Amino acid sequence: MIRCDALIVGGGPAGSTAARALRRAGLDVIVLDKAAFPRDKTCAGWITPPVLDLLELDVDDYRRTREFQPITGFRVGQIGGPLIESNYNRPVSFAIRRCEFDNYLLQRSGAKLQLGEPLRTFERHDNLWRINNEIETPLLIGAGGHFCPIARKLNESSEAAQPLVAAQEVEFEMSPAQAARCNVDPNLPELFFCPDLTGYGWCVRKHNHLNVGLGREDPRALSQHVARFVDQLKKSSRIPPDTPAKFHGHAYILYTHTRPQRIADGTLLIGDAAGLAHPRTGEGIRTAIESALLAAQTVISADGNYARAQLTPYTTALAKNFGPPESQNNWFAHIPLRIKQALAARLFATRWFTRKVVLDRWFLAAS
Repeated sequence: MIRCDALIVGGGPAGSTAARALRRAGLDVIVLDKAAFPRDKTCAGWITPPVLDLLELDVDDYRRTREFQPITGFRVGQIGGPLIESNYNRPVSFAIRRCEFDNYLLQRSGAKLQLGEPLRTFERHDNLWRINNEIETPLLIGAGGHFCPIARKLNESSEAAQPLVAAQEVEFEMSPAQAARCNVDPNLPELFFCPDLTGYGWCVRKHNHLNVGLGREDPRALSQHVARFVDQLKKSSRIPPDTPAKFHGHAYILYTHTRPQRIADGTLLIGDAAGLAHPRTGEGIRTAIESALLAAQTVISADGNYARAQLTPYTTALAKNFGPPESQNNWFAHIPLRIKQALAARLFATRWFTRKVVLDRWFLAAS
């Protein structure tokens, strides 16, 4: 039987960040992930300077052989409407490819890696978790995204009541002919909000790689919404006419909509497994990293005692860092849709709203 101080399920940014912090504190850590890394991970994928600071990322080392596209502004509007350009004339974000980014963070974590191996069983006996009948550990950290089995087990009684955001996207390397027919500026990602205010689409160009996708809080008929969005992008010559038709799907829970259980005896959830995606943008990289660091601080302070009471400071720290989850029953939810749509159309046509609210407050402050 293999023994370790902590086992982390999920090797994405949350899992690798927690692993690195715990290893630095001297804990013996194993990261288990069903995927072999580098893995395909479709994501619009941009990070802001605060994320670089949180990660203590060696930018020169990272960009030497990996995508690190400076973003100096954005184009924002509604689907079918005009785009308002906001240029900051300096890098405010950096586009990355998740297949490279996640692997880099995981490999530098210093943890022992068991990759290409799913979590099949986990049972608790005498304050120890037994994983796949092979590993024993006093602490199990769920970092496997929305479908993390630990998160689902911890919240199985309330899972059905949690509103879900669903998204579909594709990322591919463009041929020279495709690149010539793509009018997305690598320095200026494009954001297209749905007229019914339940989601947005995006086009992010990372040199010769292009990421296109759309996510909605109302996932009904998502494929049809995506198809119409992509068709409009092609007709406006924003993306190549032969953009791949097969989009990949994923899901997550917005922090504003949920109050899941995030701790139990010997158990912590971080990142998307804890339902921490930003309530306005759905962005999850920064929240994954921040929650991982907060979790690691709690674990180190617990000094081997991982009873639920000893892990409570983690949930307190989350509330302090991200604020209390907002209620879905706020005043805005009661405004008739046609009035909200008319108001949104006016706002998205103004430079002040797209820059000061959508970008400065939502995307750049959250990413």
